[in-house]
Amino acid sequence: MAKITLVDDDENIVASVSLALESHGHTVKAYYDGAAGLAALENEPPDLAILDVKMPRMDGMEVLRRLRRTSDLPVIILTSKDEEIDEILGFNLGADDYIHKPFSQRLLIERVKAVLRRAGVDVEEAPASPAAPAEGARAIKRGKLTLDPARHDCLWDGRPVKLTVTEFLLLQSLAQRPGFVKSRDNLMDAAYDDQVYVDDRTIDSHIKRMRKKFRDVDPEFDAIETLYGVGYRYRET
Repeated sequence: MAKITLVDDDENIVASVSLALESHGHTVKAYYDGAAGLAALENEPPDLAILDVKMPRMDGMEVLRRLRRTSDLPVIILTSKDEEIDEILGFNLGADDYIHKPFSQRLLIERVKAVLRRAGVDVEEAPASPAAPAEGARAIKRGKLTLDPARHDCLWDGRPVKLTVTEFLLLQSLAQRPGFVKSRDNLMDAAYDDQVYVDDRTIDSHIKRMRKKFRDVDPEFDAIETLYGVGYRYRET
């Protein structure tokens, strides 16, 4: 169903996670240190990466930091740490989800399914006949912005902007109704499945990172407005 790269130095975790994922039809390639994992992710990108935080040669956060320079590949972070700051850092760097050890295989599978689904990877049995494209799959054009959900393409004034799956879904939700305010709860519903809980700061971190990407392309970008205490809205220019 999906090609997944797992990077973790714990052989027991690698064995159990690989078995769980393969039992659901996924193909898993495993690496036991961050440097080897990063090289594999760059040379042969999968559909999803699962990264442990504490690893030899390069930790998971550094792998994610370097990966995000060139790739919007969906990433799930695994960690045994309980400190909230680590989770915030992971989301700030562009992680799509975060799972604390120890975790159940059922939780892992549901999180993987949720991230893959948001990335547009088919995680269900294919229907007997092709279905008509969903309304949300139509391209959205708002001023200088063009979003193509079917291809996961984002253009600003004709120039590509590389967004993660979560960033793309947040922007799509805002751009579908320019001028209308979306609360953080609304945006959570648009970008995350019911099984995944994130707090307000996670949404804020995604928006901050997304703005920076647009401002790298256009320093005058100001289409995403913050209404303090209320939420965000897309201003069509």
